[in-house]
Amino acid sequence: MSTPPLALARTFLFVPADRPERHARALAAGTGGVIVDLEDAVAPERKASAREGLAASFAALPEAGRQRLLVRINASGTPWHDDDRAAVAALVGQGLIAGLVQPKAERAGDLQRLAEAIGPQGQLVPLIESAAGLAAVDELAAAPQVLRLAFGNLDFQADVGLACDADEVELVPVRLALLLATRRAGLPAPIDGVTADWHDTQRLAIDTARARRGGFGAKLCIHPDQVAPVHAALGPSADELAWARRVIDAIRSAGGGVVSLDGRMVDAPVVRLAERLLALDAQPPS
Repeated sequence: MSTPPLALARTFLFVPADRPERHARALAAGTGGVIVDLEDAVAPERKASAREGLAASFAALPEAGRQRLLVRINASGTPWHDDDRAAVAALVGQGLIAGLVQPKAERAGDLQRLAEAIGPQGQLVPLIESAAGLAAVDELAAAPQVLRLAFGNLDFQADVGLACDADEVELVPVRLALLLATRRAGLPAPIDGVTADWHDTQRLAIDTARARRGGFGAKLCIHPDQVAPVHAALGPSADELAWARRVIDAIRSAGGGVVSLDGRMVDAPVVRLAERLLALDAQPPS
């Protein structure tokens, strides 16, 4: 079974659902995934018309790009959630999108209902944005059809009453919890939250480096200018790729099993790391 494109994507670019002229531009911006947003980016009085226009907008997009499309629906319990769920189920069924992003994910049962609605081909990305979501993170990660976990860093701060500086040091244990839940569920590396000031390139570089050190494999982006630097920073370095190729070559030359390379035992976990680095390198911006 082939790996879904979004499993290895390093960037996920938000675009408003009610700005269809931006949907194609977002796909062309080099991002791994595009999140068409029905939640925060759309005013309440425009949500219904934005939702109704998605099918026509997506049908006009290149077929290859549609498997990089997700729709962020409105949260469970809001007046728009049920209609969003039905609309997204139809879009997945028509092959127009890959799946959805569930904001303020807090209950595995909500994800179960979404999975049933969109069918087995649909992918789910729960956004952990609250204390309740963090408490349920293992159940959310293990829910059916969850592709990756994502962190809503700004909403999480608001939910629990934090007032973080730019370094967000208070969120270190939260990010670690998402990483550990990801590992326990066997999911691809989680998606880190946004850098809100898209003009601040230095802040973006610092935030992305922190994400990489912390085991995150992707980052949410709010502007196309953030995509290229994030993609580059979250990818393997030249030295890492050279090491990975040597590992794979050594294993192949030995015919499998355990070998020694540079005085270090190369066993199955080391091979998996090398394979992951090479797979990441095979995922250029689209």
